[in-house]
Amino acid sequence: MILIRAARPEDAAQIAAIYSTHVLASAVSFETEPPSTRTIRARMEGEDGLYPWLVATGEDTDALLGYASAMRFRERAAYRFCVETSVYVASGAARQGVGRLLYEALIDTLRAQNFTQAIAVITLPNDASIGLHESVGFRRAGVYREVGWKQGRWHDVGIWQASLAEPNGPPEEPLRFADVGVRRDP
Repeated sequence: MILIRAARPEDAAQIAAIYSTHVLASAVSFETEPPSTRTIRARMEGEDGLYPWLVATGEDTDALLGYASAMRFRERAAYRFCVETSVYVASGAARQGVGRLLYEALIDTLRAQNFTQAIAVITLPNDASIGLHESVGFRRAGVYREVGWKQGRWHDVGIWQASLAEPNGPPEEPLRFADVGVRRDP
């Protein structure tokens, strides 16, 4: 059984290890140097507990199978209801449903926090990531052509968007993840 919970500061080293594999071995992240454990911890603790960081573990282990997170979409105040999301799965846990479980919990949590839109940025081509995002409600919103240089070539990125709430008038202000916790709607 796969368990989803809020990431804790002591998870930062395992999160950094999962992410570093993707940074070094592929173009799915446009970072070129893997961030340190300290940097990951700072990202997790940033924004005063507003944005969620979730991890997946096995039932009887503390070993992380993957993680999902949300962050500020853009700096301007009018964007505060929108988040950018990401999910990364450990290489040994691919194709076990970890990404989908993490994303479902992340989306439910973001809805409970009053966020209205989730944006995912996907390096193209990436059929597996596109399939995952579309399976949890994201839809293609556009493509930026040849915007990232990594691994000796230019890469396009696709923008996928998921509506988390109906745009009916002024939204409620987002609630802090630290106050809402992980949510899973049936």
